Amino acid sequence: MSEKIAVVTDSTCDLSKETLEERGISFLPLNIIYKDSEYKDRVNISPQEVYEKFSEEIPSTSMPGPDEIKRKYLKLKEKGYTHIISIHISSGLSATYNTCKMVSKDIEGLTIETVDSKMLSMGLGRLVLYTKDLIDAGEEKFKSIVEKVYEKRDNIELYFIVETLKYLKKGGRIGKVKGTIAELLNIKPIISIDEEGKYFTFDKVRSRKKSIKRLIKIAKEKINEGICYVDVMHADAKEEGEQILEKLKKIPNVKEALLGEISPAMVVHAGPGLIGICITKK
Repeated sequence: MSEKIAVVTDSTCDLSKETLEERGISFLPLNIIYKDSEYKDRVNISPQEVYEKFSEEIPSTSMPGPDEIKRKYLKLKEKGYTHIISIHISSGLSATYNTCKMVSKDIEGLTIETVDSKMLSMGLGRLVLYTKDLIDAGEEKFKSIVEKVYEKRDNIELYFIVETLKYLKKGGRIGKVKGTIAELLNIKPIISIDEEGKYFTFDKVRSRKKSIKRLIKIAKEKINEGICYVDVMHADAKEEGEQILEKLKKIPNVKEALLGEISPAMVVHAGPGLIGICITKK
């Protein structure tokens, strides 16, 4: 039987709506919840709207519901897909992956591989694009593609800084990052993601200016290891992001360098001022 393979991800992948539509990638939006209203991430709320509302309220987020996930999978089945690779934000940061995995077991007539990216933002986005590239090439079977996706996951690294840790703390996403006393001393942690898919402090630097310099230095060291894609992500810090991008894209090993803004759901947990660099080895 011939295989027709779909890719599903979630809104934390930070791929633009245009890219998702153009590449034929399905996505599940997370929910952004205020006291008197609820929104779908990247559907009916923008990052700017979240920034503007922060003075009044810091919202919460929730994963897509089981019924919504099931509808998404069944809709793809109706379109003739026989297999799905469903790739999601790290299980160490959200319950989205576990819920998708649970739902996938109840879908008959579809072979679904649920992948814990152990990443988020363009770390997840690059893994999704890589998966779609393999499928579109049409040269490999589902099982082989899945194996390559897991191999690729180990070749993606992400480092970021935030203006303040209060948003990560409030959202319960602080992980292994310690910072209460450090913040009082204006020490900025360089945060990365470990093998469990949880945040940890990779390095500590005093002041934002020095933390950005350190972030760039870390990125350059990683880029010099081989050909790679580089994505600079920001939260209401476009000018700083552009300056970093200009420095990194001149390095010979950089095959492609892009600038983007993180999704509204991630803005909730990071707050304005985030700068992140994702490095994906080719």
